[in-house]
Amino acid sequence: MRILPSAKTRMFLESLSRKTAVPAPKARAIPVTRPLRTALSALIATLICLMMVIGFATAARAQDLSEQSARYAAIVVDAQSGEVFYASRADSQRYPASLTKIMTLYMAFEAISMGELKPTDLITMSPHAASMQPVKVWLKAGDTIDVDSAMKLVALYSANDLAAALGEKIGGTEARFGALMTLRAKELGMTQTNFVNASGLPDNRQVSSARDFAILARAVMRDYPQYYEYFHIKNYTWRDKTYYNHNPLLAMSGVDGMKTGVTNAAGYNLVASQVKGNRRLIAVMLGGDNKSQRREHVTALLNTGFDVIARRNKGEEILVAQTAFTQSFGSASASPYTVLARNDQLMSDAQLRDALQGSEMANMSEDVQRLSSTANAPAVAKALADAQTKDNKAKPAAKKTATKAKKKDPDAIWAIQVGAFKQKSLAQDWTKDLKKRFKSNLAEAVSDVSRNSNGWYRTRFVEMTKAQAQKACKAIEAKRLDCMVVKS
Repeated sequence: MRILPSAKTRMFLESLSRKTAVPAPKARAIPVTRPLRTALSALIATLICLMMVIGFATAARAQDLSEQSARYAAIVVDAQSGEVFYASRADSQRYPASLTKIMTLYMAFEAISMGELKPTDLITMSPHAASMQPVKVWLKAGDTIDVDSAMKLVALYSANDLAAALGEKIGGTEARFGALMTLRAKELGMTQTNFVNASGLPDNRQVSSARDFAILARAVMRDYPQYYEYFHIKNYTWRDKTYYNHNPLLAMSGVDGMKTGVTNAAGYNLVASQVKGNRRLIAVMLGGDNKSQRREHVTALLNTGFDVIARRNKGEEILVAQTAFTQSFGSASASPYTVLARNDQLMSDAQLRDALQGSEMANMSEDVQRLSSTANAPAVAKALADAQTKDNKAKPAAKKTATKAKKKDPDAIWAIQVGAFKQKSLAQDWTKDLKKRFKSNLAEAVSDVSRNSNGWYRTRFVEMTKAQAQKACKAIEAKRLDCMVVKS
């Protein structure tokens, strides 16, 4: 049985509890002395500065990444078929840097094949060529080097002085050679390219694209396979000094060329070709941030390309290879057409005519109006097209050996050009051969062999409609032959 306390007892206990309870401590302010106040102020100031530094570093890092992604461009193509496996900003203009030397060497290979230059010919260094900035072999004005050694050192060592010297040997002056390079590039289909020097040293007017360099790489392999090995030479000894290749991918299995390039504005560029089995891929990367990134990314591009081929061989349907690359690298945001060279920086038609005066290859100026690119071509192409129109009105027409058409269609104002030869008989034989091989496409076309003022015989098929010219060129190019649609 529980006994409860009486009312008096409860009142006594409550009063006792109130008297003996410990009061809660009152909050007291900590006295802040002058030394403590100074230390706290210093700590706060340090934290603010640290936050500002971190913020600036983050902003700088973000800016670097933004600049890097803005100049990045890449493409992967099948060397034989031309199928594009992957393309990211492939048609945006970029600075090519020393990739320019691939075109310089293509011009040298062409000059040799045409008998205008011999590998044993000597090049005498001019003061201009000797003054080029490194990388160079440091030859002095008046020194000599044979053409073959110069080509090898340009290919593997990227010698700027020898590139300029080669350009002068072929074009007379480097400026004139740059114009010749541009015109030849247009003929090859490099629609976003403008060259002003042979080395790739910085110049805002010198621009190209990833797709254009893929086209050039294929052209070298197709037209001059005997010289393609120059892009695979790992070292070369000349005058008791050994020079080494700058391309790190040559150590990779199956990679057998081509060329590196770097400037501050361009970033790290690379064209590489790899063979696996009976397939060859070409990868082009422009605007890399550093050497290791360039090496790793191009390696990944090639590996992914061959993975697509392997998956196709196993029966997997990958109709658009780009999707497989997107899975590996993500989808690059579409960038606006980046024009690094303003129109007023490109050579005018008058400047080009002056540079090309007396050139045996000046007839190429008639071929710059590629059907697929006239609207977006750089100003140099439009200037050349305008200049050619004026020249055609001012000069008498060259003598032609054209077969008369039975009936002329009023829309048949288009033509295709399929070559240019030094000998008239070769030009005529070539048109006959093409007429026979592509009978269905050229049935209504008229064969035309014209000799220009510089002694070149152009091979064309004229009096075609726009559709006929496009269809014929498509069939001819499918056989890995050169063809260009032009207005007659």
